[in-house]
Amino acid sequence: MTLSERNTFFKIEIFFCAAVILLILAASFLIIPLYQEADHGLFDEDNIRRPGYLFQAITGAIMGYDYYAVHTALALAALYSFTGLLLIHSFFERTPTPEILYIAIFTISLSFEAIRLFLPLNMILNFPSVYLRITARVLLFARFFGIFSLFTAGLCAAGLDVQKTRTAVFIIIIAVLVITGSVPIDTHSWDTGFNLINGYSTMYRMIELLVLITTMASFFVAAKVRDTKEYNYAAIGVILAMIGRNILLRTDNWIGLVLGILSLSFGTWFLCSKVHKIHLWL
Repeated sequence: MTLSERNTFFKIEIFFCAAVILLILAASFLIIPLYQEADHGLFDEDNIRRPGYLFQAITGAIMGYDYYAVHTALALAALYSFTGLLLIHSFFERTPTPEILYIAIFTISLSFEAIRLFLPLNMILNFPSVYLRITARVLLFARFFGIFSLFTAGLCAAGLDVQKTRTAVFIIIIAVLVITGSVPIDTHSWDTGFNLINGYSTMYRMIELLVLITTMASFFVAAKVRDTKEYNYAAIGVILAMIGRNILLRTDNWIGLVLGILSLSFGTWFLCSKVHKIHLWL
């Protein structure tokens, strides 16, 4: 992919994220009044679970859940994608950095979290269950495509041939389709974060953990092979971004919202700033 093609791709992503933000704003006029009715049986409590993660268990016990916090988290995820891509395009427009394309894909993947608003919208519009199943699969695809892209950024740092960019993207797409294509999804059961319940959740968490570990390892290897300590700092950025991502996506209260978006934003900025500094030296 040439520098011009990559920059065009960035611009398309920016417009896409802007459109997602506008859609969230438009949907909010319909959805937000529902949260006021949630305490009066709007949502079937028998079908609702709490997200089953350690951070959620701790903060959830303190604060309980709040649909306004979840809604705000989805809006901030889209805003993070839009702002992050604007900054990436601004700072890397003339910098031929192979890693940044995959970091940008990771960044835009957070905007797909807006799909979760289909669940409260279903309370108004009553979609056929097949639509909910499709949106849940698209969301799973976007999540794994994002973290696999971040993993590929680590491979680029460690020495993956830049000319194989299209092949790498194709392999990521196939791998994610295999992972998410046949997962069972229960369209009648969901959690308080507006996630439909899917099978193999433990396996998916293990995949995410393995991707995080190998991505960190790739940046550490790059620091050793290229004798550039900045890649060690980039690995720290990956850790913070992934932690923030998981907190933001899998908690349903204000503590998770604040800590998640701060860690995600700072980690992404830290990662990009170190990668930018490295390639300015080249």
